Parts: sequence; C-alpha cells; structure tokens
Amino acid sequence: MDRSADTASGAQVRLRNLHKAYGQTAAVDDVSLDVPAGAFVSLLGPSGSGKTTTLNLIAGFLTPDRGDILIDNRSVADVPPHKRNIGMVFQSYSLFPHMTVAENVGFPLRMRSRLTRVEAQKRIAEMLALVQLSHLSARYPRQLSGGQQQRVAMARALVSRPRLLLMDEPLGALDKKLREQMQTEIRRIHRSVGTTVVYVTHDQSEALTMSDLVVVMHRARIAQIGPPNALYETPASAFVADFIGDSNLIDVTIVGVVGDRWTVKAANGALIHTAPPEFSASAGDRAFLLIRPEDMSVRVQETEQRGSPVLGEQIVGILKERGFYGDVFKLGIAIGSEVLKARVARDEGASFDVGQRVALTWKSGAARLLPATGDDVANGRSPAP
Repeated sequence: MDRSADTASGAQVRLRNLHKAYGQTAAVDDVSLDVPAGAFVSLLGPSGSGKTTTLNLIAGFLTPDRGDILIDNRSVADVPPHKRNIGMVFQSYSLFPHMTVAENVGFPLRMRSRLTRVEAQKRIAEMLALVQLSHLSARYPRQLSGGQQQRVAMARALVSRPRLLLMDEPLGALDKKLREQMQTEIRRIHRSVGTTVVYVTHDQSEALTMSDLVVVMHRARIAQIGPPNALYETPASAFVADFIGDSNLIDVTIVGVVGDRWTVKAANGALIHTAPPEFSASAGDRAFLLIRPEDMSVRVQETEQRGSPVLGEQIVGILKERGFYGDVFKLGIAIGSEVLKARVARDEGASFDVGQRVALTWKSGAARLLPATGDDVANGRSPAP
C-alpha cells in the first residue's frame, strides 16, 4: 500500500482484561483485544453490548475499574485523552456552526500543535484534499450535506496526524444510499493515511464491508473476533450467526452418527444429514442447524409427503411470505412453528405462489451445527423442547 512518508502510521492497541461497571451492572466485562497497527477494526453489537464503553475507555473519556490499555506497548489507562494522540469522530460530528469548513478542520491545530500559520494552512489544505472538499473550504456547516459534514469531521480528526482514529457510529444519521457511499470514502481515506481505526457500529453490513477485523460484542463481553468472511461463514455461536447477516437457525435434536455424517431431527420430525459439529456433542443433545438463506434452493413439492420424513439435505414446508427486493426475492417458508428464509433469483422467485408446498434443499457443506447455549436462550432463541 502506497503512502507518503509524512502521513501518519497506525498505532498498535492492546486491551488487557478491561472491566468497567456502573453499580452492579458490568458495561465491559474482562475484555481483551489486540488491534494490529494500521488495521480497520469494528466493534459490532446490539445496544448495551459494551462497544461504545470500550471505545470511550480507549479514548480516555472513561477510566477502567480493572485492566489495562496499551498503545504501542505503553500503558495509557491513566493518561488523559488529550495526551493520547487520538482522533475522534462522533455520530453528531460536533462541528462549530460559526466556523468555516477550513476553520473547523484547523481547530485542533490551534489547541494541540506548534505549527506556524503557513504550516497549519498547508496541513488544512492537505486534509481538505484528502476528503475531497477543497472547493468548500469557505462554507459553513449549515451549507453542507450530511455526507460533507461527516467528511469535515474526519478531516478535523486527522489533521493532527493521530496514529489512532476512533469512530462512534459516524454514519448513523445518514440515509442508506449515502451511508454506503461514505463507507467507500472512509475505506479510501483509511488506505491513504494508514492510521489505525477502531470503529463502533451496530450495522452488520457496515462492519462486514469496511473492516479488516470484526469484534462481535454481546452482554459486555467479546463473543467472537475474526475477519468478516470468517465470522459470516464459521460463526462460533447462534448469537453470532444470527447477528451477522440473515440466518436460518433450525432447532434440532442430535439423533446419531454414522461415519462422518451426523443425523439431527427438526421440530417437524424431518431427519437431516449434516457434517459433524465443531463442539462436544452427543445423541440427545439440542443444537441449532445454521443454513444461510442464499444457500437454500427452493422447488415446488407437487404432492404431500407421506410416511417417514425425508432423510438428507432437505426439508418441506409451506410458502408463507414472498417479498420482492429488486435483484432477488426473499421467501419465508413455514416449517412447523418456524419460518425459514430463502433468497432466490428474481426470475425464479416470480414463479412461486404463497400457499404452495415447497421443498428446501442445500449443499452438504452449507449447513453447520452450533451449540445451544445459555446466551442463545436469553436472546430469545431457545431450542425446541
């Protein structure tokens, strides 16, 4: 990756057994994390999962009750925010309405830099060019679009050349199309400057699109860490599978093992073959069978199934929902009390009618057994009794 010699290089960040509580409630509970220098790392999770508290601990806005924060192997747990060389972008942007774009970008240099006036003007011009706003330097925030304001906030955060940039839901106030455009812009800027980025979001697609590494948080702890594709393809739990993209989590009971094939029983009695689990399990245990909607193939089942349920990679149900999403149709198929999701091509989806009996099939490698844990039960996904 090409970067000029005078651009910022990223800092390495290490969190060690961080704990922060409010009364008896843990907001961050024993969180340890290594952020590689120059990486784009997203903290992803639902509201109350601990991601923003973790960010504020890194920034120095909060002090941990226990644990340590190291930036480039130096403990900063007791260092005030303004001495950590950290840039920050908030969801609200917090631009000064009485200052021009150039004045907003240059404000940190007045507070934290010993640059001469000429040097400061040069730095401001570089940042405005980086975010492609040089032509708007004399405008005021009220004269800018939401996306332009967001880029001004990024330029202001980067003008001091911090080695670490923290971003707290910066795209939350933008509409879908603009948010997607800004995701591309933020990645471009990150590649240009090389600053380490820790980014908080509750938007799964945002984290998958932008990140080198995704940290999924749940109930003040880290549920799983990994590259986006690894989290999507090999989630470690039903919570991660359900939170990262669309998923079908079928309540099953493990029936038995024949060779390298496991047989599980769904709530409607269907017996399904699948690959062995990557956790300790035995016959009689409850589990979830994960199949992504895009891995489902759907065909009309002309006659009602008689006798014993089909044994294999197939399950039969009734088409209850059909939604058009432009490039695809999303189908909802009732399997007993559950509704499974399938995503099919536009031409194929148009041929189905609500109320039809359909068969769902999938390739043998597309299904994955996941453990039924206490967290899954608390999250509203308990196995069938």
